[in-house]
Amino acid sequence: MLAKSSTEIVRQQNSGLVLAALRRHGSLSHTDLSDRTGLSSATVSAITADLERHSIIEREEQAPPAGRGRPRVSFTHRRQSGYLVAVRISSDVMQYSLVDYGGTLIDRIDEVRHGHEESAARFPGILRAAVERLAARSALGLKEIGVVSISSKGLVDPADPVLLWSPVFGNDIIDFRDIRGGALQPDVLLSNETRLVAAALARLVERQAEGREEVLPRSLCALSLGHGIGLGIAQRDQAGEFQVSAPDFGHMLHVANGGLCRCGSIGCIEASAGFYGILRTAFEVPADTIPARFVPLIEMEKLAANARRGDRQAVLAFRQAGLALGQGLGRMQSLNGKMPVYITGPGVRFYDLMERGLTEGMGQSRAIRREGLPEIQIILDETALVFAGHLDLALGHMDRTAVSRAQGMMGEG
Repeated sequence: MLAKSSTEIVRQQNSGLVLAALRRHGSLSHTDLSDRTGLSSATVSAITADLERHSIIEREEQAPPAGRGRPRVSFTHRRQSGYLVAVRISSDVMQYSLVDYGGTLIDRIDEVRHGHEESAARFPGILRAAVERLAARSALGLKEIGVVSISSKGLVDPADPVLLWSPVFGNDIIDFRDIRGGALQPDVLLSNETRLVAAALARLVERQAEGREEVLPRSLCALSLGHGIGLGIAQRDQAGEFQVSAPDFGHMLHVANGGLCRCGSIGCIEASAGFYGILRTAFEVPADTIPARFVPLIEMEKLAANARRGDRQAVLAFRQAGLALGQGLGRMQSLNGKMPVYITGPGVRFYDLMERGLTEGMGQSRAIRREGLPEIQIILDETALVFAGHLDLALGHMDRTAVSRAQGMMGEG
């Protein structure tokens, strides 16, 4: 019995390697799969036969270029095997994306948020209605939605899809398993948004390094600027795989007796570098003023225009924001080692106004002075990175579930 159990575990792990290779590289032939996974030809044949029999993958045939000989056979995920919905919760917009098992975007809904209508108690019902609407628009049964992957800024439970704190709902706890109802019974995943960004960047760096004589960075971090401040860190483990975390960077202490933060604490990094903190400094609003939950981007654009025209208080506000970010990054890199920094989010359009303060703040760290400033890159499209992070997480989850289900059916047989 033990030997049989061990064999099943190995088969499941090997099936996972095959599906992961298809996720990372797209359609692959039998030979390509063997090369990519390191599995023998016989093992790949057995695995692809099992996965094909359980409708997890399908084969594609391409005629040879010269029109002679056997067609080239490759394997790919079977798109109709299941569907996921990726949900992005941001300060001003809700985005719902319907994706098939092959990773193809089928439909998307963007809705302007109306905070006064969205109590924490009602929010799971609002999400459920949107998922049902997406399924109906594509004529899908609710049972076909296998995963709903949700992202939000804030603090999430490490084990369950429970939002513990967020800029929008404050300390109101939301259990997103409550979106389930009737025929809609998906697996529900919840992630900190900037963690997804860091995961997507790690995958991007890996793909860019493939086939080149480049050394992958040991770690990297993603800094998201906007209404709030988020940070995700990707660090490679001993096996060379990136492990991703999202420390509560925006709510680390920046200065004692500083401004009031949305989290209720005093002197957080976000209280100086989030949009509301920048406005508070620019207009010399008392530090204990209750922060606005949402600052229209047009107001930040007006303030930035004033700063670029030389308005001293506006210039100071952006410089102070950069200083808070830089000092926080310096502490973070002192603890985790030097790593490239990718800056994204709606606030990157004001990076030119924060850059001087940010580099000055980082330079106050002895580790940075010793090793030099890390490489800093600006990524304009944060939304695309969040979506890529959703796909990487949710489709990987669907692969593991599909393999486990197939192994169970084989055991029953």
